Amino acid sequence: MKKVEDYVRSIPDFPEKGIIFRDVTSVLQDADGFQLAVDEMTKLLEGLDFDVIVGAESRGFIFGAPIAYKLHKPLILCRKKGKLPCETVSQEYSLEYGTATIEMHKDSIKKGQKVVIIDDLIATGGTVGATISLVEKLGGEVVKLVFLMELAGLKGREYLKGYDVASVVCYPGK
Repeated sequence: MKKVEDYVRSIPDFPEKGIIFRDVTSVLQDADGFQLAVDEMTKLLEGLDFDVIVGAESRGFIFGAPIAYKLHKPLILCRKKGKLPCETVSQEYSLEYGTATIEMHKDSIKKGQKVVIIDDLIATGGTVGATISLVEKLGGEVVKLVFLMELAGLKGREYLKGYDVASVVCYPGK
């Protein structure tokens, strides 16, 4: 039986020399790979008491939606600035070269709700860190962070110390 990592295409020296790019599109374009990825991510939530799933733009939507559907949970979107139509809260965070801002609808998380955040990849932890800030600003409690892949060499797990972090596949490098 194949494992999720068997579906991940690794591209050496992209976007720069010395980096191995882990391509999630090869998982998505294979029906068995996509199903396996969603099933394995869902297993990481077994026995967990939570109320809502937050998907981080944009691949967090891709994996968060089928997981929310399977578990009959609401799906909340965390989007890039300017993409949500109602009143929002926002959080700026650092990128390798500059900053970015993400937003959530102000009414998307109710005070005291237990929240799971889903994304495809944890690298440095910056995006999910900003997502956590938004959830907590709205009064939610982040009970778990679930990723399909983890690049352990970028130390995102250390950045998110104190949170329950789980990934299906963990690559030791960057």
